Amino acid sequence: MIINGNLNLPGDKSISHRAVMLASLAKGKSEIRNLSSGKDVASTVSCLANCGIQFSNGPEGLFVNGGMLKDPNVSLDCGNSGTTMRLLIGLLSGQGINATLIGDESLSNRPMKRVINPLKKMGLNISSNNYKSPIDIRKSKLKGINYESPIASAQIKSCILFAGIGAIGSTTFTEPDISRNHSEIMLNNIGAKINSDNMKTVISFSNDFKPLNFTIPSDPSTASFFIAAAILIPDSALILNRILLNKTRTGFIEAIKRMGCKIEYLDNWIENGEKIGNIKVSHQKLMATTIAREDIPSIIDELPILAVMATQAKGITTVTGAKELRVKESDRISTICNNLARMGANIHELPDGFTIEGPTKLHGASIETCDDHRIAMTFKIASLITSGNVQLDNNSCAAISFPEFDSTLESLLQ
Repeated sequence: MIINGNLNLPGDKSISHRAVMLASLAKGKSEIRNLSSGKDVASTVSCLANCGIQFSNGPEGLFVNGGMLKDPNVSLDCGNSGTTMRLLIGLLSGQGINATLIGDESLSNRPMKRVINPLKKMGLNISSNNYKSPIDIRKSKLKGINYESPIASAQIKSCILFAGIGAIGSTTFTEPDISRNHSEIMLNNIGAKINSDNMKTVISFSNDFKPLNFTIPSDPSTASFFIAAAILIPDSALILNRILLNKTRTGFIEAIKRMGCKIEYLDNWIENGEKIGNIKVSHQKLMATTIAREDIPSIIDELPILAVMATQAKGITTVTGAKELRVKESDRISTICNNLARMGANIHELPDGFTIEGPTKLHGASIETCDDHRIAMTFKIASLITSGNVQLDNNSCAAISFPEFDSTLESLLQ
């Protein structure tokens, strides 16, 4: 069995969320191509449709008729998507929309205090269930603030910047490390008054936005699973097309380079402010690496699959500063450690990460996904290098970000 092929993946999930949200503000028709096929982005589209935005499918992509947000008649169901809930709270509050946002059981247990408190400082009338959903926002006169975030989070940053669009004066957001910057790039593209300088971003009241015409690059977080498979399985090689290479999202690529992987850049270019490229990866022997706090924002979503790669790397791989993993769709630190330990990995759980000593032969086990899409995809890849049967208690949750995961993987296996 080898991995071999030429892969085109659906659009980046983070950019997809932001594209449909900001297109909803622009007067006129936006066209968004290669939108993420995941359920999370579908939740964002559904919420905006309930706020009066008209969507239609064209021959090449999604058309969005924006500039007409209104109060929804129903609660906005964000499903499993923390990005949908956190960013929409900011976007809708900045546009003076009255709304109640709800989510599934998992999302209803995820922390929202991190966006609620700064929005209260901006003057938003907002109530919640002990800082969790349901969350109710009421039309308020917002004012700009200077906010220093205690954590590097693109969701918090985007929420505050989106609210700042409709706030009186300027809003300044400062973070301790650079998080993904797709919102800043896209806000600049549509004509918002925004200025970014490393970890500090300033946005001022803006209300005249240009429609988007955008082909979304392939999701590097989704790509990481297939990259890992090609690197782990002998004689494998894989070309990935139009992959997002924004430096705030290439932490996984930089980490596996340190582990001994050779990434061949076939081509790269800038499109709508985002760096995109075609890359080739192939089987490599791995060595251990260290992932520290400053690395986390650009690799947070790929840490589960990196952990599987670390089990096959020579030496001790250490991940620290990743406490944010504990408040994702599951407690990913605990879930990674427990499942890999069942498979025979030499792994030790830390409060903010883990250590893994390799290489280790993994064996079959029953895997608890905790209904977490990235955990399900991670251990499906792990099963390819495992002796014995690997049984996932929920394989279908991969659809949250990539419904075509299983069929895509099958198409690459030879």
